[in-house]
Amino acid sequence: MKPFSIYHLSFTILLIGCLACTSCNRNIVYSQFSSIPSDHWSIDSMAQFDYPIADTAIAYDMHICIRHTERYPYQNLWLFIENGASRDSMNVFLADDRGTWYGDSNNGFIEVAFPYQTNIHFADTGTYHLTIQHGMRDSLLRGVTEVGVEIVKGKNGKE
Repeated sequence: MKPFSIYHLSFTILLIGCLACTSCNRNIVYSQFSSIPSDHWSIDSMAQFDYPIADTAIAYDMHICIRHTERYPYQNLWLFIENGASRDSMNVFLADDRGTWYGDSNNGFIEVAFPYQTNIHFADTGTYHLTIQHGMRDSLLRGVTEVGVEIVKGKNGKE
């Protein structure tokens, strides 16, 4: 039998932690990430998400999540978000004025979530589509590894 390596131990702990976190929060309706190839997000590339809405009687909150490395060269990140017929721009700050990253850091990766819309009421059930594109001046933006969307039941929808 092969010895249990530190890699296997780390992976097991990470897996247990992820399962524990997701099983505890039944208010999450949708959570998905889109990987950025080679940590270089092209200005022409859009992260796309199709999310289901099954209940129109409750309100939802939507968060945009960014995973990046310390190679990200800026304090902020401009995003263009298309959600149905609406197109929004959003300026999110990944670091403070001193260069300290916001969010949770793990093994060189930093994850931070930002509120995008709160108290959303959907008119119909079904699948909705959302796209996210970066709006920075760099045509290839380095350091961003994943972009995600999380939808949770709002305050009046908690179980």
